[in-house]
Amino acid sequence: MSSDVNRKDQRLEFRVSDADRDLFARAAAASGVSVSTFATDELRVAAQRVLADRTDFLLSPAEWALWEALNDRPARDLPGLRTLMERPSLFVD
Repeated sequence: MSSDVNRKDQRLEFRVSDADRDLFARAAAASGVSVSTFATDELRVAAQRVLADRTDFLLSPAEWALWEALNDRPARDLPGLRTLMERPSLFVD
């Protein structure tokens, strides 16, 4: 990725309670990062989870090539999964 993609040139501000601020500060300290880094990382993960089930995905050409390469690989044999799938379902009468 280019340095422009990772450059932090935007500000995001929001209000939190004293208790939340303390909680975020303790979690950041426990993670060994600043509150800003902790908040950014955790907000990114939360946003990715929210958007994960959407049906439209926009990929760059490089990301699309990687996606295609992953999908073109032959399926792996997973004996444990096969055994599990051969067992009767608990959800069907």
